[in-house]
Amino acid sequence: MLGKTAGSLFWMARYLERSENTARLIDAGFHIALTRSATAPAEWKSVLETAGVANAYIAANADFTSAHVVDFLLRDPANPSSILSIVKQARDNARTARTYLTREVWEAVNTGWMTLVALLKRPVREDDLPDVLATIRRQNGQVRGALTGTMLRGDGFHFAQLGTFLERADNTARILDVKYYLLLPSVAHIGSSIDNVQWETILRSVSAHRAYRWLYGAEISALKIAEFLILYAQMPRSLAFCCERMAEHLGQIQHIYAEETEAGRMAAALCRERLAGPIQSIFDGGLHEYLRGFLTANAALARQVERDYRFVE
Repeated sequence: MLGKTAGSLFWMARYLERSENTARLIDAGFHIALTRSATAPAEWKSVLETAGVANAYIAANADFTSAHVVDFLLRDPANPSSILSIVKQARDNARTARTYLTREVWEAVNTGWMTLVALLKRPVREDDLPDVLATIRRQNGQVRGALTGTMLRGDGFHFAQLGTFLERADNTARILDVKYYLLLPSVAHIGSSIDNVQWETILRSVSAHRAYRWLYGAEISALKIAEFLILYAQMPRSLAFCCERMAEHLGQIQHIYAEETEAGRMAAALCRERLAGPIQSIFDGGLHEYLRGFLTANAALARQVERDYRFVE
């Protein structure tokens, strides 16, 4: 497979995953704005921080009102990281790699794009927001279903899956870091009701609230939630799960090309060195420092994949 095609599949999957992650963040912020209006501006600011667009938003807006933040994240043409912009980029990458996609995958991506254009012709009303966000998640789910249900398990499939889990790991680490390190007012609040609200928001942001309750019961504990989202390998948005999948798909690509790569070694090292646990040792060394280190290593892995497989010729 040409490096450009591999890169298109990789980035198609990354952009689609990013759009869903942004939709989940908006949903969590909206939930807080409705139920805890006093903390809504801080929550919306943290959503923008997590999405990496806080500076761009602040440059164009004076406050953190729900309507402004939601419009900026969903459809603002001045925001290249809006959901509308990144789904367009996903579709453009899918079109570049069209001959390597099944008809079902291409139609799912293309239909998702056209549906989104229709939904976001104008600012979304507050009453309509939950349905719009659910549609974005549902369209992405249809692409994932078409990928896993119709694609040959060749290199194209593995590049797409690699992009998905690399992006998902980045998102989970950013949510943990931003919510806990930037939004929590001070160390004095750790264990307080304010702290517990932030941890519940983290779970909602990754659609893990109910799964956490099944595993740990009603107790909201920073240590347990961090363990769940970092080390619990059965949780599909945990760092451990994502790292295992990245190493697995890189291993399959190496097997197909009969060549070991630096990216494959880096993925194995990421699983081995960053996810050995236990969670208490991560907290003892500083959760923020740990997450920043993980994000740096994950970004380095993405760059190495691009070099090893010549995404840019």
